[in-house]
Amino acid sequence: MSKTHRHAYRVEVTWTGNRGSGTSTYQAYGRDHEIRIAGKPVLAGSADPLFRGDAGKHHPEDMLVTALSTCHMLSYLHQAVLAGVVVTAYTDAAEGCMETDAHGGRFTEVVLRPQVTIAAGSDPARAEAAHGPAHHACFIANSVNFPVRCEPRIIVESA
Repeated sequence: MSKTHRHAYRVEVTWTGNRGSGTSTYQAYGRDHEIRIAGKPVLAGSADPLFRGDAGKHHPEDMLVTALSTCHMLSYLHQAVLAGVVVTAYTDAAEGCMETDAHGGRFTEVVLRPQVTIAAGSDPARAEAAHGPAHHACFIANSVNFPVRCEPRIIVESA
């Protein structure tokens, strides 16, 4: 029987969008906030511009897609090692789809599109297959209630 380990993550979020009258009306307040994690740079956050946010700042929807993409990447790099595949470069053009209505919204899907470059001599089939166990090992993908699909592209470096 395996032992379960609990891990805690602490984040401090401070709303900085009070323009003087607080939330007196929907238009009166800014969506700006600061995200602080001990020992790390402060992130400037806001809402998605669709919801009166600042387009130049990080917003939760982008960060959710980012978390899924980076978690998959880190899981994949580990799986590549286990498969004997030497990865020399990795990029992802991930995209999330959210639907909204009068009562709120929810993500319906995220598609990861990793482009993985592997060293000459590494097996492209094993490189592609490693995405399956990487997906199943991704903590973030295991925590969401919508599909996360992966459409990888494998590139083999020339010898």
